[in-house]
Amino acid sequence: MLARLNRKFGYDERSAAILVFPVVAVLLVVAAYPILYSFWVSLHDIVLTRPLRRPFVGGDNYLRIFGDERFWLAVSRTTVYTVVTVVVTTVLAVLVALLLNETFPGQRILSAVLLVPWATPSVVNGLMWKWIYDPTYGLLNALLLKVGLIERYRAWLGDPDLTLMLIANAAVWKQMPLAALLLIVTMKAIPDDLYRAAKVDGANVLQRFVHVTLPALRPGLMLVLVYETMISIRHFDLFLIMTQGGPGDASFTLSWLIYVETFRSLRFGTGAAMSYVLAMATFLLSWAVIRWLGKRI
Repeated sequence: MLARLNRKFGYDERSAAILVFPVVAVLLVVAAYPILYSFWVSLHDIVLTRPLRRPFVGGDNYLRIFGDERFWLAVSRTTVYTVVTVVVTTVLAVLVALLLNETFPGQRILSAVLLVPWATPSVVNGLMWKWIYDPTYGLLNALLLKVGLIERYRAWLGDPDLTLMLIANAAVWKQMPLAALLLIVTMKAIPDDLYRAAKVDGANVLQRFVHVTLPALRPGLMLVLVYETMISIRHFDLFLIMTQGGPGDASFTLSWLIYVETFRSLRFGTGAAMSYVLAMATFLLSWAVIRWLGKRI
């Protein structure tokens, strides 16, 4: 058997396999095992208030969460948050990338400053925006009062109609720089000959963007859309720091529901089932974006 393998695989293949094996083993331990174990947990009724009783329930946990009104409320909140965050982040990233792709004084300094929000830790980002929205000493209230747009300080995060959008704004502030950086790299690869040919044909700035820049940006846009969708649909830290699902259920997203179900209600079975639903939704959305844009590349 060993001799047959030696004949089939050369020295380079065997050496590569030996070198890669430790990495594969670590990934199996730290990634594959937790994924499989959490799926096993999702098939059992595990509640830590009665840890010794763990009956196998099969798909009952999934049926239970699909029949839960809180689950569908969380899905609707997550959908709105994800769409707003991804669309605004992508549009702003395209505009910033177009600006930084031009040559002007201070371009390098502006490019460096652009990375500051992305380099800010998520917890710091959440706390910073919570302070900005603070109803007693927040910077947003001070600025709006100064220019006369409001007459008194407001509790911004206490408004159910605005809370989700305000959290999305904090997410866009942090996520947009990386998206812009990815798009700038794609723009740098566009040949200048295409723009010169478009100018010769009489195309204006908008026409050059639509017919030259935008088609060439599709690989970068696909990467940005997939990444931003995966990040946004699973966002948790901002909701924990800024609102904890409130006020009421205004920011009750799916990731927050999973946290409440698992670590507050201690129902690990249904919490694991919700996590798998969220993971599958993330995978399917990413696959759809790749299929949609991949056909056009």
